[in-house]
Amino acid sequence: MLQQTYIDRLITTALEEDIHYVDVTSDYLLDDDHTSHAYYLAKDSGVLCGIDIARRVFELVGGAFEMEIHMHDGDQVKKGDIIADMRGSTKTLLKGERTALNILQHMSGIATATDRCVSLVSGTNAQITDTRKTLPGLRQIQKYAVTVGGGKNHRYNLSDGAMLKDNHIDAYGGITPAIAALRKKIGHMVKIEVEVRTLDELQEALSAGADIIMLDNMSCEDMARAVEINAGRVLLEASGNVTESNIRSIAETGVDIISLGALTHSVRCFDISMRIAKEQA
Repeated sequence: MLQQTYIDRLITTALEEDIHYVDVTSDYLLDDDHTSHAYYLAKDSGVLCGIDIARRVFELVGGAFEMEIHMHDGDQVKKGDIIADMRGSTKTLLKGERTALNILQHMSGIATATDRCVSLVSGTNAQITDTRKTLPGLRQIQKYAVTVGGGKNHRYNLSDGAMLKDNHIDAYGGITPAIAALRKKIGHMVKIEVEVRTLDELQEALSAGADIIMLDNMSCEDMARAVEINAGRVLLEASGNVTESNIRSIAETGVDIISLGALTHSVRCFDISMRIAKEQA
């Protein structure tokens, strides 16, 4: 769920960045009572995400504005589809155009990439999740977009669960003492995930009582062996160098979770344009 206060702060920050004090083009070119009809045109095919946030951008810009939404978050859109129609102040439409599109295209890109990955592992036990590799200030909308694409969220932040990664383990002195130290201090509701790099480390993490184990950059052969060794005792997460070309092979090893930082940190934007219709209101 997206918090409206967060969305409004995000949009306000973006608008203040884009319009310092005046839109030199729109404010000086157009009268305040000038109105237009505009529409969103899909120039790609995939999963739509962020349409209500796009509408909120224009509402916060101010001025008369109405949007008729034809396609909603989670809908599959095709190239050439009209996603929404907008009518109102031309200044409002032009001032909010880029900010609204930046958000809508980015979120739709994440949802579309997630949907592709979910489809690629269909029929296996694996769930697709994101990571904390998000852009500063955008984590909430990026993780929301992953769920719209059919994926699941990993922990939202460092307060959501204990995760012993390689640097924690190396700094503390080993998997077993690190798990023991955490167990003494964390509450009974907090789970511990441990990152392992070898099958020997997997065995140690299991013996030490890890709740979840991340298989870091392992080969598919080693991951399949890890699934056998684990025998369903804890959840196994595959992570590192996951691509669309190898994700099916990883899923077929029997792991429970496949996490991809690329879903949020380097996704391609979904191509959408705002067009002003020739007729004017």
